[in-house]
Amino acid sequence: MSTTVDPAERAHVSAAASTAEPLLKLRGISKRFGSVEALRDVDLDVPAGLVTALAGDNGAGKSVLIKTIAGIHPPDSGTIWWEGRPVELRRPNDATALGIATVYQDLALCDNLDIAANMYLGRERGRFGIIDDPAMDAGTKKTLADLGVTTVRSIHQRVGTLSGGQRQAIAIAKAMLGAARLVIMDEPTAALGVIQTRVVLDLVRRLADQGVAVILISHNLNDVFAVADRIAVLHLGHMAAQLVTSETDAQTVVQLMTTGRRQGDG
Repeated sequence: MSTTVDPAERAHVSAAASTAEPLLKLRGISKRFGSVEALRDVDLDVPAGLVTALAGDNGAGKSVLIKTIAGIHPPDSGTIWWEGRPVELRRPNDATALGIATVYQDLALCDNLDIAANMYLGRERGRFGIIDDPAMDAGTKKTLADLGVTTVRSIHQRVGTLSGGQRQAIAIAKAMLGAARLVIMDEPTAALGVIQTRVVLDLVRRLADQGVAVILISHNLNDVFAVADRIAVLHLGHMAAQLVTSETDAQTVVQLMTTGRRQGDG
């Protein structure tokens, strides 16, 4: 059963959230790599409980922007605000400490380990050098249940045997195990079939419904309009527009992606 919110209801929730202080706010973010200006004076609002899609053509700056938020590429200038206070994200640990988790396209899962082992990889529970497998099993089951992930047979199933959609679900659940408040997803439906895509989009929507802020990068505008509350469009490293999904259309987004302007803009 799909958990995607009705567009009218989603628009109401989005309008309400827009009046509140965004969980994450970027102002004037710029980043250069030598002579290449990857980001230029980028502003972005990311409210809690909403899905913010990040759209843009290849080379628009999407990857650099999310890596800036993830603490991998500290900005050269500009300010990052978290819950209304300025913060510095100089390294990935800074982002993790705030509750920012990123699920990249490669998913960073180990095919030879089971689901529970992947979930706790690098943060195993235990004392005196003894791993507490029952505690990790219980934590895995609870996290999957909270997210409504029901498509895996067993938490001891090897990740290498999972479908693409199941692997995405495990990667997202792993991010949530650290009590993430903002989850960034890089092309989570790439190379997935129709049914698996629906499962992943429902999971994305479920995260937002639980109050988590989501940044979704996707080239698939059908997916964007199916699940996003807001669409931020980058063009050549600049934020061309931040739109409410229910108040725009695919043609406008494509025009912003390709030209940086809407029809009628001066």
